[in-house]
Amino acid sequence: MRAIEVENSELEIRDRKHLWHPLTQHKVSPNMLPIVKAKGTILTDDQGNNYIDGISSWYTAVYGHCNNFITEKVSRQMQNLDQVVFSGFTHKPAIELSEALIEILPAGQQKLFFNDNGSTATEIGIKMALQYHHNLGNDRKIMLAFEEGFHGDTFGAMSVSGLSVYNGAFEDHFIRVERIPVPKGDNNEEVFQILNELIRAHNIAGFIYEPLIQGAAAMKFHDAEGLNKILKICRENEIILVADEVMTGFGKTGKYFASEYISEKPDIVCLSKALTAGLLPMGITSCNQKIYDAFYSDDIAKGLFHGHTYTANPLACAAAIAGIELLKSEVIQKKIKWITQENRNFVEKISENTKVKNPRSLGVIMAFELDVETDRYGDLRNKLFQYFMNNGVSLRPLGNTIYIVPPYVISEEDLHKIYTVIEGLFSEF
Repeated sequence: MRAIEVENSELEIRDRKHLWHPLTQHKVSPNMLPIVKAKGTILTDDQGNNYIDGISSWYTAVYGHCNNFITEKVSRQMQNLDQVVFSGFTHKPAIELSEALIEILPAGQQKLFFNDNGSTATEIGIKMALQYHHNLGNDRKIMLAFEEGFHGDTFGAMSVSGLSVYNGAFEDHFIRVERIPVPKGDNNEEVFQILNELIRAHNIAGFIYEPLIQGAAAMKFHDAEGLNKILKICRENEIILVADEVMTGFGKTGKYFASEYISEKPDIVCLSKALTAGLLPMGITSCNQKIYDAFYSDDIAKGLFHGHTYTANPLACAAAIAGIELLKSEVIQKKIKWITQENRNFVEKISENTKVKNPRSLGVIMAFELDVETDRYGDLRNKLFQYFMNNGVSLRPLGNTIYIVPPYVISEEDLHKIYTVIEGLFSEF
């Protein structure tokens, strides 16, 4: 969908010939906008139109596109070691990344298992939780998850996700999952009661959760104190805690990881997206020593027999190391704090508007609902998307939910333009 309607370009015509895009019903959305350049916070299409990337390209390019510091590190790595199988071999970029990550991960994490993306990171987290109990001889084959959670598109990840719009065709093939509501503060006791009833009725192996913010569920926030109590109850009942930090990780909530807001730390952490700063695909599933020890055995069958061709790709490792260096820098930390405060100011500004429901922010994430009923992928969503593009801002509304996750390097001018364009919605819709 173009910001300025023009005749279909050569790239659009060629795109339609062979390509099948994600989350797209091509019969009703036939045209894809060609992006030919990205630098900093700006996306440029093939007609020369610029768009502020208000969601960091699905929460990945948090240090800006084509960040010179990162691309130079990857370029140097490219001249030395581009790819090698990670079974039977190791390499310096993977070792250095493991050391850098362990320093900033939630307390207790000790081992890293490399994979390719967010879905596989959670898939492996689920497999770790299930096989942990299998290896110990425990009859626990059921996962626990939040209602409306989203953890990816592979089968295990789909099983624990609660959004049927993505998963409806496959539900007969899923692993067994029980669900609890998210704690919102006013419903915490009810959630604890449901949880305890499920624990008594089922042999639950693990609990997978998005800490504090459910991304694909339209940036729904939940109560940190309530989540902490849930994790405590699960731990007391030997249920493995799997934190899906794919969306929330690497500074977006104002801390390195959302789990830092909670005293009960996860056994397993799933990582991707901003892990490699949006430059290259990679996922990591980390775990504490207790999990690893359950797989450490003379019995080969107790090993974690899961592997990806591009596991621990050296170029992706180099990008991740550079990203962590930036994340820890004083410059980026100051920018995160600045965006956090700007978001709070904007939430306060729009909170009295009658067209706004539930304005909220945490770190660089800001969201609210327009006070209108609509389907998640209905016509209003498409109109909202087109409105933003027409005004030079790339956002992807989820139904009537408007949200931003801007790159940490965004300028004051560009961030305030996003806010101004959002405020323009209130007279347009």
